[in-house]
Amino acid sequence: MTFFGFFNAYTLRGNLSIAIVAMTSDRNETLKNGTVINIGPEFKWSNEIQGYILSSFFYGYITTQLLGGYFAKKYGGKIIFGTGIAVTAAATLITPWLANNVYLLICVRVIEGIFEGVTYPSVAGLWSKWAPPLERSGLMMFASAGSYFGTVIALPLSALLAEAFGWRSIFWFFGAVGLFWYACWLYIVTSSPDQDSKISEEELKYIQISLEINTKEEFEKVPVPWKSIASSKAVLAICMSNICENWGFYTFLTQLPKYLKDIYSFDLGTSGFLSGLPYLAMGIFVPVAGQLADFVLTKGYLTVTQCRKTWTFVGFSAQFVFLLAVAFASSEIVTVICLTFAVGIGAFAFVGYYVNPLDIAPQYASIIVGISNTFGTLPGIISPILSGYIVSDN
Repeated sequence: MTFFGFFNAYTLRGNLSIAIVAMTSDRNETLKNGTVINIGPEFKWSNEIQGYILSSFFYGYITTQLLGGYFAKKYGGKIIFGTGIAVTAAATLITPWLANNVYLLICVRVIEGIFEGVTYPSVAGLWSKWAPPLERSGLMMFASAGSYFGTVIALPLSALLAEAFGWRSIFWFFGAVGLFWYACWLYIVTSSPDQDSKISEEELKYIQISLEINTKEEFEKVPVPWKSIASSKAVLAICMSNICENWGFYTFLTQLPKYLKDIYSFDLGTSGFLSGLPYLAMGIFVPVAGQLADFVLTKGYLTVTQCRKTWTFVGFSAQFVFLLAVAFASSEIVTVICLTFAVGIGAFAFVGYYVNPLDIAPQYASIIVGISNTFGTLPGIISPILSGYIVSDN
């Protein structure tokens, strides 16, 4: 369910990247005499305005990262994670009626960001109570892979919906799917193993022993050492890694469809399909990298610290090579291949730094993830605006 939760979260987050291309593209109209005329785009937004619209989600997203971790620790990850996606889905449903006013569109995207901002920190709190230490990488990475598969589906499907039924159908479809997931989430999921009436006594005991806790209350009564967290070099390293990884990730998420259309003149459907390929690669690499990390830890080939550092180094180094190759690519095929591997190989870096809060402080994992994601959201705010100013003319 967390897999499909992240799946929905990223369809709701990423659908505007395609919708805005459809909203600002030239349209043709056929007259009664059969003449086809160009009537221009429905929304004549400049690249700078589009940059602000695309980044507005992250204005809200950055504000609730820490709150998401705190509320998950206090009220449970189930409530916070589910509510965040449900409200985002509801806001997505009403987006078509607000889009005629750019300020209202920005406001609704900010609201979506506020509520979706709690998802990653709250699910970290959920896994801190459910995931045995030697299974954390695999479980968390499998769940997180939903975000990449969500992007894979959202981009090409958004293009198909826009071409068949108009750009408004994108928001209606994904909003409705998000609310359906929320209903299933409420029925199936519990915040901790001891609240699950369907869990076996043997499994419950195994999880509790592996986590070295006996009760939900003991886990939650530990005070948060804010000063120690703020001064921790490990936490600082996690935050910096998050910023580095997300700069490329959010730039591609918001700009890749437009880049492929403007630079290589792909139509909307092709741009949507090709834009999804990098996230398909990451969706495949993430669980593989997670399982591989668990394997080397279980076998004792690397310590936890060595594993996290190695995976992060491999991910960032490979991304550097592939992105550098994009700058010198001679064709659209080479460009797409390099971009696909640049994003996909980031799975190793993600396994390195994203799981680390559960290693260094499982009781405060949701808090640390919230802090890390606060910094990691800055690229989502800055990069679309910066891209809009850099390429002010198509």
